Amino acid sequence: MVLLAMCLAAAAPASAQIYSWRDPSGNLVLSNRARPAAAGVAPRSYAVPQAEKVRTTRPTIAERGRAYDEIIDTHAQMNGLRADLVRAVVQVESAFNPYATSPKGALGLMQLMPATIRRYGVKNPFNPVENVRAGVAYLKQLLDRYQNNEELALAAYNAGPGAVDRYGQTVPPYRETKNYVAQINQMARRPVQTRGKTIYKSTEVVDGRVVTRYSDRKPAAGSPEVLVGSR
Repeated sequence: MVLLAMCLAAAAPASAQIYSWRDPSGNLVLSNRARPAAAGVAPRSYAVPQAEKVRTTRPTIAERGRAYDEIIDTHAQMNGLRADLVRAVVQVESAFNPYATSPKGALGLMQLMPATIRRYGVKNPFNPVENVRAGVAYLKQLLDRYQNNEELALAAYNAGPGAVDRYGQTVPPYRETKNYVAQINQMARRPVQTRGKTIYKSTEVVDGRVVTRYSDRKPAAGSPEVLVGSR
């Protein structure tokens, strides 16, 4: 009987307790170990049945980024840039959050600084189309400045061309900039195949709003504007 009881106990689903409390700074603490009660108040606990292993939700950054694939591909192709390079810049800059802001004043998907916003005539930096258009054009300008050296262009995008030039046209020895360049290079290692040589721009009214669409396929109806390629 003792042996049977031991076997049944071993076969039972694992379970756990999650304990929570506030630390002296007011931060919420979650732990699988109970904290001794302080001032007569015991920490809250929550049963976690069948907790045989840790489970996490899958990353959503890549899925969120798919919404901007068409915009990125279009403007990358219009400027002769690798789409995967632009996509990596957007991911590192804003994690595909069109409303991202930074303490330094950078805004939107490609974290445009105020000077870049003015230079490229951006009216709404939180508009994905305007933001990517200006960001890609600026990245293209930096690539031209540094003879298509992607590392220097990325360093200039992050730290400013003045910093790159000040260090003899090399990646500045700033930890943030070095990590920025390395991270994007790793993400954009392999060139992607472009979808086509012609990009069509069309508009349609959806719920009373004019919506602009870009595609490498000619719409079945209407007279789309040809942005890239022959008419």
